[in-house]
Amino acid sequence: MATGTYGIVRPADVNPTDVEITVFYSPNRNSTNTKSFKLASSNLIEIDNPNKTGIGFEIFGGLYTLKLPLGDFSSKGIYTIAIKPVEIRTKIVDCGILSSSPDIKGIILDGSDPNVSAFIDKFENNNLVGYRIEYITPNTSATDLKLRNFFRVVTSNNRAEPVNQNLTNTNQKSIRYRFNDNSTLIFCTVSPSSESNVTPNIFPFIGQPNQEIIITNTYFNPIVLEVEVVEHDIETLAIGLFGNQSKALEDGVYTLYNFSNDIYKQYNLYEVKDRFTGKPLYEVKQERPSIDFSKGYDNISNL
Repeated sequence: MATGTYGIVRPADVNPTDVEITVFYSPNRNSTNTKSFKLASSNLIEIDNPNKTGIGFEIFGGLYTLKLPLGDFSSKGIYTIAIKPVEIRTKIVDCGILSSSPDIKGIILDGSDPNVSAFIDKFENNNLVGYRIEYITPNTSATDLKLRNFFRVVTSNNRAEPVNQNLTNTNQKSIRYRFNDNSTLIFCTVSPSSESNVTPNIFPFIGQPNQEIIITNTYFNPIVLEVEVVEHDIETLAIGLFGNQSKALEDGVYTLYNFSNDIYKQYNLYEVKDRFTGKPLYEVKQERPSIDFSKGYDNISNL
């Protein structure tokens, strides 16, 4: 029966530059010695849509491949990979209002801040709409630097410049802002930014000048992956169980072959005997430091 409500969760068309990848490494599950490093977002690879009808690249939204560079994942252990929206850290220049619309309040950001230079395209007019703003507490002695579970959402952003305005009320700021596409300052409105009916005299907190903030996109939910790098996988274990094997009776060289009948491992098999009585004490299997290629499968199977 139709309910009148339609829709699905739409896969995001994420650009790799919108993503931040952090890897936490631990040599084993019992170790508390965890190291972290950043993985370049270019390792996240977009997939071409196989259903496309035209020529060129058409992103297959929601599905990506992730490269794990050998130089970063060379050690055995547990790698926890956190994929989350990239963080843009900057400071609020000012909190002000528009000269033409005094009821519109917002925060002012500086597009020339070196911290945002790599993301300057995000700060073009209305490109920040839907982004989340989180706040760093100005109290450096606080236990938590970030205000937990507190954020605002950008509803508009436009380049603006400060202007002096003559005001009859001396308690109000004389500096206001007007839109100017040639300015380096960005005027952002956020939600909520107006008084509620319950507390009409209390203006919602949207930040304060010189306060550090974290700006992130809301395109996708953070993802955590776990990768365990081991010496042996299912295939190499299967070689030991089901692969072809040989044992040279003269010199005791024990050889394991992969499923292409190439030499995978070689061992020396020998007995340790009591030096006085000659009684066998142990059977030893020792990995050889070098491969005896005369024990190749084709060589011994054609004898």
